[in-house]
Amino acid sequence: MCVDNTPPPPGRLTRRGVLAGAAALAGTSAVLAGTAPGASAASGASGEARGSSGRGGDLVVDGGRLLDPLTGEVTEDAVVVITGGVVRAAGPRGRLGTRTPSGVPVLRAHGQWILPGLVDAHIHLNTATEARDAVLKGATSARSGSTNFYQDVAVRELARQVPERAPRLRAAGIFVTPDLGDTILADPDLAPLARLRDGVRSAEALRRVVEVNLARGADTIKTRVNERAGLPEQDPLVQVYDHEQLSTIVAAARRGGKGVLCHSYSEKGCHDAVTAGIRSLEHGAFVGERTLREMRRRGTYFTPTLTAIAGLAESSDPVLAERGRTYLPVLKRAVLAAHELGVPLAAGTDSSGGTVDPIGREVELMHAAGLSALDAIRTATTGAARLLGFGSTAGRLARGFAGDVLVVDGDPLADLGVLSRPARVVRTGFPVPAV
Repeated sequence: MCVDNTPPPPGRLTRRGVLAGAAALAGTSAVLAGTAPGASAASGASGEARGSSGRGGDLVVDGGRLLDPLTGEVTEDAVVVITGGVVRAAGPRGRLGTRTPSGVPVLRAHGQWILPGLVDAHIHLNTATEARDAVLKGATSARSGSTNFYQDVAVRELARQVPERAPRLRAAGIFVTPDLGDTILADPDLAPLARLRDGVRSAEALRRVVEVNLARGADTIKTRVNERAGLPEQDPLVQVYDHEQLSTIVAAARRGGKGVLCHSYSEKGCHDAVTAGIRSLEHGAFVGERTLREMRRRGTYFTPTLTAIAGLAESSDPVLAERGRTYLPVLKRAVLAAHELGVPLAAGTDSSGGTVDPIGREVELMHAAGLSALDAIRTATTGAARLLGFGSTAGRLARGFAGDVLVVDGDPLADLGVLSRPARVVRTGFPVPAV
């Protein structure tokens, strides 16, 4: 959990070669050289609804029941019109029938349900294959939980060039953590930190890692306050950064106009992270009521990554399995308490190590924690979209939003399991091929 180590990229990686080097590591360089099927060479519209240089697709999604997560409204026999990768109209056939453009490809959805593409607010994407798998499993937008060598920066660019191959992404760059390990090789400017006997702990060292991330194009900063739950030799209740160190990281990120997501488990660690000014609390199994109230006051998001904790309970390692069985019910209670207090929640799988979990599974676990089906869906649509700064782009199928669509074989309000088995996925107007 929270990033498995991967081999460093071969050869010299210079700042001038950031995207090329990261793309090669992510296995995307060949893809970046291509063009999306049906894409125009003309520049698309501003914002994240279209790629920075490629135009989105044109598509009509015809029939089916359309769910708007914001209002909870269900529209029967709906039509969604997407041009240039952007929703131009969405509503009942009777109102939109005469406005449906001719000559545009049609995706028939009769007897099915139509939702906006889902948002995974905590995922580790190290390769082009993982990025594509995330889209196929329903995550058309995402936030990186960090990578080892800036692969997420390349994945973000891949998503802009060939949106069918990757989710719209907020990149976190490398983890701000005491022991960088081989990640010290991610950028030459990190090399001086190898001299530090105690690792990345001083204010100067913490600022250096943040500044290198910002220079490499990170959209957000990822740090930790506790050790990892996914390593049996570590104790996730041990604190590795104190309030002052976390405040230094937050201040450095804010100078670059970025927020911070923080890997957290212990009650004190969660409180220190929140009061230091982080944007979102990740995992947070033992977050206390005083911290949840502070989160509500500050507007701090909670991304519990229930999928990852549930996965621990299924581990073959007895230490991890016991940890998962112990933490999962505690975390579910924390999620329900947060929801009842009005703390904003975001769904995230914490997928890593080559396996991508469907974001729909996290929605199911949110529901199992006590949220209504609609509120659980909101954590992976409107809620997560706001956290990522995609509030006017993702999370709904309304005029001006991205043409990211999930078509499912069943009523998600009655059976959230259908979200983990999408019948079709559309990314900025392009139907995503199964393979």
